[in-house]
Amino acid sequence: MTATVLRCALLLISCLAGTAFAQATAGDQPPVWSARPDADAFAKMADDRLAAAQRALDQLRAVTGPRTPANTLVPYDEAQRQLRAADALSGLMENVHPDAAFRDRATAINRKVSAAETDLSLDRGVYQALVALDLSGADAATRFYVERELREYRLGGVGLAKAQRARLKVLQDQLTEASATFDRNIAEDTRTVKVASAADLEGLPQDFIDSHKPGADGLISVTTNYPDYVPVMKYARSEDLRRRLSVESHNRAWPANRAVLQRILQLRYRIARLLGYPSWADLDAADKMAGSGQNVGRFIDELDRATREPAHRELAMLLEEKRRLIPDAQQLFSYESGYFTEQLRRRQYGFDSQSLRPYLPYDAVKQGILDTAASLFQVSFRRESDAPAWDPSVETWDVVDDGRMIGRFYLDMHPRPGKYSHAAQFEVLSGVRGAQFPEGTLVCNFPTPTATDPGLMDYNDVVSFFHEFGHLMHHILGGQRQQWAGLSGIRMEHDFVEAPSQMLEEWMHSPQVLASFAHHYQTGEPIPAELVARMNRATAFGRAGFVAGQAALSAISHDIYRIPPKDVSLEAVTLRALRHFGPSVPLASDAHFYASFTHLAGYSSGYYTYMWDKVIAEDFFQQFDPADPRAGDTPMRYRRAVLEPGGSVSANELVRNFLGRPQDTRAFGKWIGEEFAAPEAGH
Repeated sequence: MTATVLRCALLLISCLAGTAFAQATAGDQPPVWSARPDADAFAKMADDRLAAAQRALDQLRAVTGPRTPANTLVPYDEAQRQLRAADALSGLMENVHPDAAFRDRATAINRKVSAAETDLSLDRGVYQALVALDLSGADAATRFYVERELREYRLGGVGLAKAQRARLKVLQDQLTEASATFDRNIAEDTRTVKVASAADLEGLPQDFIDSHKPGADGLISVTTNYPDYVPVMKYARSEDLRRRLSVESHNRAWPANRAVLQRILQLRYRIARLLGYPSWADLDAADKMAGSGQNVGRFIDELDRATREPAHRELAMLLEEKRRLIPDAQQLFSYESGYFTEQLRRRQYGFDSQSLRPYLPYDAVKQGILDTAASLFQVSFRRESDAPAWDPSVETWDVVDDGRMIGRFYLDMHPRPGKYSHAAQFEVLSGVRGAQFPEGTLVCNFPTPTATDPGLMDYNDVVSFFHEFGHLMHHILGGQRQQWAGLSGIRMEHDFVEAPSQMLEEWMHSPQVLASFAHHYQTGEPIPAELVARMNRATAFGRAGFVAGQAALSAISHDIYRIPPKDVSLEAVTLRALRHFGPSVPLASDAHFYASFTHLAGYSSGYYTYMWDKVIAEDFFQQFDPADPRAGDTPMRYRRAVLEPGGSVSANELVRNFLGRPQDTRAFGKWIGEEFAAPEAGH
């Protein structure tokens, strides 16, 4: 039986078994919520996925002759496809479904799916079947896939004795439960600060003040959700409000997540030791571009050296700005950095970021980012206006390439109770050439437009939107050419996944790109080029401090996982990193920041990825036309060389294929130092 025939047969079996999401061909693939499932129906869908995966594995195990890609790798990949879909869908629902009972059910489903994935990762029979594969006639991508899977099996403990594998499975299952609890505690702990009157909101945009009316108690509530938190920390003149909201934000999920994170550290340490590694940080880095925990530590130290001098120059400028208000000020506290950065940018660079907001109503930004991506990647987007979803606010969009639908995504963009509280791209389905097209979801917390409020966005909101859309395009375009689901989309070393998303952030700084969609919500006037120039000049200030802050978060992430848990004080590690890397002075409450630091469960010791990939992203961006990054053949060359291969080659090879060389730090260094390298303006 050929690989194509067997793949279609397995897909057909899945459809006949009642799996609502699996389709024999991508062309008639309905949106994931077409069945409008309640919790029971959703659980059945997941069970159908698990059953389909089991049938595929039974097919693999039944082979009696020589092992070939057609009789072994095809069913193996089908099992992986079904498991990943069940994992992705249940993980998404536990983060976004509006009903708490449904989220609880999704969490239970996700644990069940994770247990099945752990079983497969420790299945020595399946491992031996892959080892026995005859790959003499296979293409390079297939050989790369098998080699990668065998490495992951070895790293995952398949070589352990039976009793040790059983112990490892218990630990993995417990880790899944603890990680889910950690995330849920954060999502469900939105905190509130109350103020007496609108006078306490002085300095904030008028639309913010208008949307925050007194409650039944006569007080005005301000929450730790992004649409409240970010403007307050940047604009509120009330030091008391900024300090109180900072305290509440950094105390989210504390103290509950203290014990949960300690449990996660213990479980990961035991897993690492069982697998022969001295720490989780070393195990986690073994299949990354960095290669080892020691290399991660060296990279964080390099960030420190690169930013220490310019970050302290920035701090001196911010203290000078604070002294204009408080002449004898000697320190800048963590909750003050955003406010005084904004004040300095206004005074010294002539840029008030509130002047940008009228040009950035949510609906126009959304359309502008869609149009920018369409132009850049030569695709188009069309909305499925009647597609049902888990919440009425969710939009369903198709991705079309040369008249052919190649993917679908969902936009869940505004805050609501119990929803994931940050910004992320969630995979929904992986792509398989000719069988299933990829689907993903953007989950964000941007201002909600209404009939009377256009939902004006902040500079950082739009940067985040570009960032997450970069992930989405990587997932969709990386799911087109792959024969194997295991190579689809963002399936490469984890310390590469943030490079395409951070590269797309730079489009926010293009006058040509912004002029195409950033129009005043009242007058329709395009954003003035000189305002964009002042924005770019002003936002170059603070980059060193930003990178220093990212180095601090990377150090927290790395340090808590590189030593035995019994030696870890979460509060001490957090404060030590914030004090060493960050130029501002943390509050006592900042010591609890780890409790709401979602990446400590998901990225674990790998938060360094963001800055590792920022180095690559700036190197990538330097290849585009600075006059108009949408122009020329570079965008399509980038699509072909970096995004479309998905996980079919190593990340280092992707970088070399696009740059013609390995990445280096020159562009990153230029980006950090741009403010001080530019002509002095307004000093």
